[in-house]
Amino acid sequence: MEHDRERWTASGVRLRRVAVSEGRWNWLFVPGGPGLGSESVAGLARAARVPGTVWLVDLPGDGSNRGPEVPDRPYERWPDVLAEAAGALDEVVMVGHSTGGMFMLAVPELAGRLAGAVLVSSAPHAGWRPAFARWAEARPIPGLDALAGEYGRNPNDDTLRALTLAAAAWNFTPGGLAAGRAVLEGLAYCHDAVAWADAHFDETYRARWRPQDSGVPTLIVSGAEDHVVDQGLWRDEVTVDRPHVLRRTIGGAGHFPWIEQPEAVRAAFADLTALLDGSPGQPRTAT
Repeated sequence: MEHDRERWTASGVRLRRVAVSEGRWNWLFVPGGPGLGSESVAGLARAARVPGTVWLVDLPGDGSNRGPEVPDRPYERWPDVLAEAAGALDEVVMVGHSTGGMFMLAVPELAGRLAGAVLVSSAPHAGWRPAFARWAEARPIPGLDALAGEYGRNPNDDTLRALTLAAAAWNFTPGGLAAGRAVLEGLAYCHDAVAWADAHFDETYRARWRPQDSGVPTLIVSGAEDHVVDQGLWRDEVTVDRPHVLRRTIGGAGHFPWIEQPEAVRAAFADLTALLDGSPGQPRTAT
């Protein structure tokens, strides 16, 4: 199904076109969370200022994508439906924030379909979880335990929103906290997506394809102050001297680096665009 600015794949992935400029690339921005919806990466898409067409992606049942276009039991299709989304357009560069990037790396078919990839504040395996738990335990937030208890007793979209907002300080630098909270306040929270990931993905996740082996031009970018997803995990996973894999660490930025340092994020995307423009063509078109 397709409208002027929206289209859905057969499995209910929603693609929303939010920007068009000169350029052949289709940029698909996949949110993290899960459960936050693609509105959470709208600012990233604006900051990147990439050439071509920009789409915000919601998996079926994620964020606000819970309408009639979404089939029953949508989470059973996660995250493999990303291959379907990549196949819906030509010259796709897929951008995943946090869990969105992990979803990308959990779908091996993408290695043969993408013209490029961007992994923002993401990880190659679930080892980030115990590292973050230790860091957070040493930095308690007043009142957070009570909200976590309420969420545990009554998990729904509203208690998820309250818990996420209360923990906002872990995601941003002090200078970016106000702007970050404003973004989080406006999102379409979806507890069902969180519950699925908690039961079926988060603890067992490990990448099923590696950018350095695939030949896909890839940008791995994160904030130097990202304490949510440990970026040190990439050291044993990425061969940094591969010319098609770029790594960029942005000073003064947290888990949502475009909040604090949009110009540095834009520069990192520009480096990938230059790499894409200079890379030999590959048959990565819609099927």
